[in-house]
Parts: sequence; structure tokens; C-alpha cells
Amino acid sequence: MYNFAYHKAKSVAEAAAQAGKGDEAKLLAGGMTLLPTLKQRLAKPSDLIDLGGIAELKGIRRDGNALTIGAMTRHIEVAESAEVRKAIPALALLAGMIGDPAVRNRGTIGGSVANNDPAADYPAALVALGATVTTNQRKLAAEQFFTGMFETALAAGEIVTSVSFPIPEKANYQKFRNPASRYAIVGVFVARTKDGVRVAVTGAGPAVFRQKEMEAALAKNFAADAIKDVKQNATGLNADIHASAEYRAHLVGVMARRAVAAAG
Repeated sequence: MYNFAYHKAKSVAEAAAQAGKGDEAKLLAGGMTLLPTLKQRLAKPSDLIDLGGIAELKGIRRDGNALTIGAMTRHIEVAESAEVRKAIPALALLAGMIGDPAVRNRGTIGGSVANNDPAADYPAALVALGATVTTNQRKLAAEQFFTGMFETALAAGEIVTSVSFPIPEKANYQKFRNPASRYAIVGVFVARTKDGVRVAVTGAGPAVFRQKEMEAALAKNFAADAIKDVKQNATGLNADIHASAEYRAHLVGVMARRAVAAAG
């Protein structure tokens, strides 16, 4: 690990100011990706700004027909929240499937979405539910927020402060897990809202994406059989030692059907 200056921010404004001072400043949320990267000397930040002490970034609240979750809220808190389980049970289910107990007790929703790992779970929930990401500068729709592998629309010094999820009529998330890391080899989040049906896929491609053929079929008939003949194109999908692009394409259909069936 290389030397860096450590700062424990007391407010979002202080964190943003500190981030603007360092040439290679990094924000520390849960640290599930950043800390291993630092240990392996794959990153050399000039400054590390710890967001853990900022109370305004934590908490879960119901705002009318939406659920707002602070960026520094841990996965375990989302999974065990009575408010989340009541409003969006699929979101609690998803959070409970992230990593292992150590990851769930340290990792945060804000850190996960800002990192945008192609196999992360939360991006599928954000896109399927039509969530809004609020930062210290603006509000971004989920589909505009995730731009590519480990890439987002965040500008330098911009900090995710919360994520707001509209409450759906029905939703479910299913994933085929890597047996070691429990990351999604393929994960599919299906949601039916008053505005229609959304199917978001994570793990399969370089970044989360919508499966619009399935959405069209489910809008006519919200049943697993309605999408049994919809095939995911394997072109451009991820391929590695765990699964080929063709196998991931097959899993998109399997996980989507399971999610629809579980959503009822």
C-alpha cells in the first residue's frame, strides 16, 4: 500500500472540499473494492476521504410512494429494514444476497452504485425500479447514471448522497451466483409499476442493461411463460472462466423467468 493523506469528513461539504484539493483523491465508503485495490498497490491515491462519520448520508425513510436510502447505509441495514421489506421486499432480498456477512456489514449502497462493478447487484434494482440518484450537486436517473464498466456519470468531486426508489406493484430479483464471491454471474431484476414493466440485467454485460423484448412481452402478460421464447443475444456479453457469453445469455432467460414467477 502506498502512502496517502487520510481525512475523516464530518459533512458532505467538507468531503467535497477535501476531494477537490487532492490530485488523486479517493472517497472511502464501505471500501469493499478500494481497500483490496490499495493493498495490492493497484491504486495510488494522494488522499483518502472517509465518509463513514457523516450522519446525513445514513438512514432509510419512506417519502410518499418512494423509498429513500442514504448513500452510507450498509447492505445489512437494507436487508433487515422493516420499512424496506414492507415497501420493496425485492430490494431487501437483493441486499441480503450481496457477498457474505462481512461484506454486507461493511459495504454501502452508495459505494456500490458509485463503483459500478459490472457484476454488482444494486444497479439492476436501480434501473428496473426507475430509481433516482441524488448527489451533492444534482439528481440523476439511474439509466443516465450508469455509463459503462466501472464508469458512472459522476463528475470529479461529486458525491452520491442518497438513492430514491419508486415503490413498484410487483418486483423480484434472481441471480446465478459465483460460488466463491457470490457476485452475480447473471442477475435479473423484474419490476411492474404503474408505468409499465422493466427488466434489468446485471453481470451479463459490461454494465447493467434493460431487456426490452422481455419488457414488451411482460407488459402484455406478466407471467413467466410470456418470455420463455425470448432469447438474449450473446453478442457483447461478458465471457470469462466462470461463464461464456452464450451461457450468460441463457442465464438471462432463466433468471428472468424465475424473477417473474417469484414476483407473482
